[in-house]
Amino acid sequence: MKRHTAREKALQALFQVDVGGIDPEEAIKNVVDEEEIDSFLRQLVFGVVNHQEEIDQLLRDNLEKWRLERVANVDRSILRMAAYEMKYIDDIPVSVTMDEAIELAKKFGDDKSSRFVNGVLSKVKNALEL
Repeated sequence: MKRHTAREKALQALFQVDVGGIDPEEAIKNVVDEEEIDSFLRQLVFGVVNHQEEIDQLLRDNLEKWRLERVANVDRSILRMAAYEMKYIDDIPVSVTMDEAIELAKKFGDDKSSRFVNGVLSKVKNALEL
């Protein structure tokens, strides 16, 4: 499975975990059908779930005029996944993570999602570089 596809599946699983309260393992199984579960997909889902407190705090610190709880569900899941990649995965360039997150926002979010995600992640990037 390509990383782009793994990110899409991870987003769908994280959305189920966030909105439906579904167990992460079950959410992963729901999105992969009969395919073998990709290790990067698993890393993203469990990484976000296991580090959600720190990730959410990082996002809260970089949201302007928004509360994380009020951010659209799909945008929140994209931001969490991208913030996890930026903070905890060293072998993926931040620019790649941001581009992928923006593409996910264009595909799964609304008309304003990609600009919103880009703005928040730019602030996260700056905060992590300090």
